[in-house]
Amino acid sequence: MCWSATADLVAGAGVAAVGVACVVRAATGGRPRDLPLAAIPLLLGAHQIIESQVWRDDGGTGPATMAWAVIALPLLALWLPAAVLCAAPPSARRRLLIPLAAGLATAAALSYHLVTGTVTAEIRGHTVGYALGLPHAELVIAGYLIATVGSLLLSGDRGLVLFGVLVAVGAAVCVALWRREYISTWCAFAAVCSVVLYFWVRRRSRPARPPSGPSSPGA
Repeated sequence: MCWSATADLVAGAGVAAVGVACVVRAATGGRPRDLPLAAIPLLLGAHQIIESQVWRDDGGTGPATMAWAVIALPLLALWLPAAVLCAAPPSARRRLLIPLAAGLATAAALSYHLVTGTVTAEIRGHTVGYALGLPHAELVIAGYLIATVGSLLLSGDRGLVLFGVLVAVGAAVCVALWRREYISTWCAFAAVCSVVLYFWVRRRSRPARPPSGPSSPGA
């Protein structure tokens, strides 16, 4: 979320461009298992571009609001733990089944309420508020955090663990500012996360250097 339609559109386009670079780097670097995680900035960029339309619609319950909710809620809850599982080292994959299971359950619950309920967006100064009317919202939020932040922290990859810490701290700051209805900083947070992911993908796709050693005689 950004503080205006224009800010969402510009930030979304920038984040999506980083996402394209991430995907290309993972694809050309011989790391196909990293592609789902490398595509996260593409999802975040599309998410912000969609929200620019929510601003223009002055909130409400239209298609843009529903598309925003689908990406933010069930899709990311399932995509992120599955993507981390793909990219993680074999030693971490068994424990990553826990956040994946949490993501499956959370995505199923959120999808059900999206289909049977109504998502409403409301412009609140420089923020957009979304209401779904979830029963047992605390359980759903806990499952969402286990699936997303938990999968990163349990990934067994130092870069992804640090990324998980960044996500947890950044999300807490963004939510605190959003609740005060002062200004939404999610777009800046998404941009920082996307750049961090790009450097992670670039590091992973670097070819391994051959071991250096003394040259054999006659070489």
